[in-house]
Amino acid sequence: MVQTRRLTAADRELFRLVERAVFANPFGAERAEVDRVLAGAPADEAPAEIVERGIARLHARLERLDAAAPLHLAEFGPTDRPLVEAALLFDFFYHHQEPFDALIRRQLAAGDEPPLPVPFARGALGELQRRGFLSADAERYFALCFQLRRAFFFIHEALLGESPSMGQLRRELWNNVFTCDLGLYNRWLLKRMEDFSTLLLGETGTGKGTAAAAIGRSGFIPFEPRRGAFVESFTRSFTALNLSQFAEGLIESELFGHRKGAFTGAVEDHRGALALCSPHGAVFLDEIGEVPAPIQIKLLQVLQERTFAPVGSHARERFAGRIIAATNRPLPELLAGGRFRADFYYRLCSDTIVVPPLRQRLAEEPRELATLVGATVARLLGQPAPEPVELVMAAIRESPGPDYAWPGNVRELEQCVRRILLKRRYEGVSDAGSADAAAALAAGVRDGRLTARALLAGYARLLHERLGSYGEVARRLDLDWRTVKKHLDEDPVSGSGRKQAQ
Repeated sequence: MVQTRRLTAADRELFRLVERAVFANPFGAERAEVDRVLAGAPADEAPAEIVERGIARLHARLERLDAAAPLHLAEFGPTDRPLVEAALLFDFFYHHQEPFDALIRRQLAAGDEPPLPVPFARGALGELQRRGFLSADAERYFALCFQLRRAFFFIHEALLGESPSMGQLRRELWNNVFTCDLGLYNRWLLKRMEDFSTLLLGETGTGKGTAAAAIGRSGFIPFEPRRGAFVESFTRSFTALNLSQFAEGLIESELFGHRKGAFTGAVEDHRGALALCSPHGAVFLDEIGEVPAPIQIKLLQVLQERTFAPVGSHARERFAGRIIAATNRPLPELLAGGRFRADFYYRLCSDTIVVPPLRQRLAEEPRELATLVGATVARLLGQPAPEPVELVMAAIRESPGPDYAWPGNVRELEQCVRRILLKRRYEGVSDAGSADAAAALAAGVRDGRLTARALLAGYARLLHERLGSYGEVARRLDLDWRTVKKHLDEDPVSGSGRKQAQ
């Protein structure tokens, strides 16, 4: 087709704005400013209304151009064509936003089922092809639009909060999925993100698992026109494994799998988390800081070579997904003492993201508490419920009070909401017992009256109160969990006996 059309100066200016919007992080200040200029709206207008006005302005302009002659990419030269392409894709994305969102919700409701049919796909692909997109490009852009919508859905819907630290978290998660340059991602990295591993840092209960799921469910998944569906369901693209749940001897099997007869009790083949991970998704390794050194070495080989061997097998299997790991231990503590290998850390941390604690979020934006309570109540009751929300908020204001530090973070807040709905009151978590035990232990050390057994038992008690499980304490102390339990049962420093320990 002969290149016969050129954009006017006004259209070129408008489409350049749209191009900036296409490539900007939707959770960033640049996108907010571009949306405002595109819509011609005042800064104090609601963000959702600003976006809608910008979309409507562009759509109206495309309709006027279409009225003169239907837009086709081949009609434009190398200067205007990228701008027209960006405008058409922007309009296409928002035109199909509701069908994409409906597909996401239907697939979530279907659970761990094969990918659902996409009834609007044929018409949508036809739209792009009529605009001059090649079939392969149309299919890629269709899949990319679904990926963009999924990422926005899981980052925006699951990670609530108006505080600056939560805004920063959402921006970092978006960049983790698409990089900070969507154009670079689309041209070169769209199918190469498996080599970018991620380490999530943050206290227990801050929502690292939710952040990991947002990444793991937002990978690029190709569309298969003959089946009328995507090749994989995003509900199958995320595999989570909490390593603290397993005794040290079982971690290797849970990660890499094992062959029948590999060890006593291996009565059949077992596929581990790496084998189960979708090539379009990620495996999430929580509590990575407690993994013993031999497992770290094997995981390092996975990151470097992208292959692994099940326990009891010499046959190598390929790992095609991304690895996301998380720890509640501060980074200096994680690397101190050599228990966590530096070479493993530096291969793991293509990106490091900190999930902020609740006390920081509320210090930055106190209204965030009501947002989180409202979301928790709506999830528990199946619908928004202002009256129960106010009941919960009133109880929190009374006890534990506005200055409460929320040591258990968002996880504690969710249980607080349940407790108040049950009993109309929540007292919070007191650390007085831990402080008293720590003081008693320190006094015993200072006075020189503790045996090595008593010292170990007292320290194990403090760790158990902080970490919450025998397994985590055992890994921290490099002991068997049964030995840890025995020390806790016999702890003379805190006055704990077998009854209390149990």
